[in-house]
Amino acid sequence: MIKVNPEKCIGCGLCVSICSEVFEMNSEGKSKVKKQKDSPCVKEAIESCPVNAIEN
Repeated sequence: MIKVNPEKCIGCGLCVSICSEVFEMNSEGKSKVKKQKDSPCVKEAIESCPVNAIEN
């Protein structure tokens, strides 16, 4: 299950730009999972997150 830790997330939007089919920004400017999906871009988003806020 893909999860974004809102306490770690700094709202940079990198995961959304890499994998918009799974991630979106919430009203607080933080990333959230909009759809659980096994997509190759999820791994790239996890590896690219500068604060390691995404878990799978």
